[in-house]
Amino acid sequence: MTFNEYQEKASKTAIYSEQFKLIYPALGLAGEAGEVAEKVKKLIRDGTLQVEDLKKELGDVLWYVSALASDLQINLDDVANTNIEKLQSRQARGVIGGNGDNR
Repeated sequence: MTFNEYQEKASKTAIYSEQFKLIYPALGLAGEAGEVAEKVKKLIRDGTLQVEDLKKELGDVLWYVSALASDLQINLDDVANTNIEKLQSRQARGVIGGNGDNR
């Protein structure tokens, strides 16, 4: 499945109000990213990582990224391609490990 195919299927499950467009998925993304961090934190505390649980949380993160992109009329394939181009440029210029958005 491509990112765009995922986005199309995921958008059929988006049931939030138009008045909360952008806000709802942005807040959901922050919450789900926190849940991912909580699962990883338990690795420090308990010494174990529940990979299947983490996979489900990462799926929730992906859903909210997809919803936010849809609200902005951006397709996920473009998001992925733009990110790879940015990372490859940084790598080629030797600044992949530096600081700042525009390096």
